[in-house]
Amino acid sequence: MERMEQKNSAPDIDLILFDLDNTLYPRDLGLWRLIAARIRAYVGRELNLPPEEAEIVQRRYWIEYGTTIAGLIQEHGVEPGPYLADVHDVDIDGHLQPNPTLDAILAALPHRKAIFTNATATHAHNVLTALGVLEHFELLVGLDEVGYVSKPNPLAYERCLSLLGVSAERCLFIEDSPVNLVPAEAMGMKTVLVGSQDSNHADYTLARIEDIAHIFGLDPSEQ
Repeated sequence: MERMEQKNSAPDIDLILFDLDNTLYPRDLGLWRLIAARIRAYVGRELNLPPEEAEIVQRRYWIEYGTTIAGLIQEHGVEPGPYLADVHDVDIDGHLQPNPTLDAILAALPHRKAIFTNATATHAHNVLTALGVLEHFELLVGLDEVGYVSKPNPLAYERCLSLLGVSAERCLFIEDSPVNLVPAEAMGMKTVLVGSQDSNHADYTLARIEDIAHIFGLDPSEQ
């Protein structure tokens, strides 16, 4: 957590904006693997491609558009609703358990809190419910809420902030994807990278989400 230790005081912000998948829970729990497999399968069915080609196309869409569905919309006119319902139809409760430590940390932080995800608000609701932390978030901003524009497109961030009625300079944005921190930093948000230190665009790096306690001078063992 070298970059985190460079900060001598808690950030002066009004709102903490959290990504969802692989940020509020560890990637190694396996939930995202299930979602990714359903995404590849959907691409294969929709475009009539064998699995190997579907994976290549899916990855290109992710790189070029930020999400697979953004590529499917742009290049094939795919309706996002059925796609999003299908790929998030996974066993969340079988992979995620309540996180009392995170629950206590979020309760101790006086800031406004919201979710900003490339998934859906419904998926966010289900994940937060499984983690036992839903009550701490005033708004769940998913693809539908920002007009199916995906991170890292700056327009998605602008629409999210508009919904929340807050300026970028008053936000702390927490993500597991370094590329999604780039627009946030450019807009003036303070930034946090979870699960990796491989970013030049993070003010703080955390091994796990519970380490957010240290940014604000809390002891997670006491929460």
